[in-house]
Amino acid sequence: MSKSYTIQKSPFVVPTDDGKLIEEHFGNATDGNSKISIAHMVAPAGWSEPFQTPEFDEFTYIIKGKKQFIINDDVVILEAGQSIKINKNTRVQYSNPFTEICEYISICTPAFSIDSVNRET
Repeated sequence: MSKSYTIQKSPFVVPTDDGKLIEEHFGNATDGNSKISIAHMVAPAGWSEPFQTPEFDEFTYIIKGKKQFIINDDVVILEAGQSIKINKNTRVQYSNPFTEICEYISICTPAFSIDSVNRET
């Protein structure tokens, strides 16, 4: 009989070159789930990435620190204990222009994939 649950003890660590830690617990890279991805992330102070227009909804819950979102023309800053949902096909830039790390959980539906994030160059 198969188990009716899965415990993730070894998330996939996504290789990065910007100092950001990305540990995917469930999703395309870990268990092949294309419907949802759940990742634990730590963004170092001063981190940012290019604007993107993802083909998935993204939910972010801040555990520690602060994170800045530029959503279309709005600048939104979230702090620990706050969360946000950004609808798919919305232009957004994520960054941590602050002096402490930002630790957060990201959930994407459908699951994150590099082919559907549409990062600007």
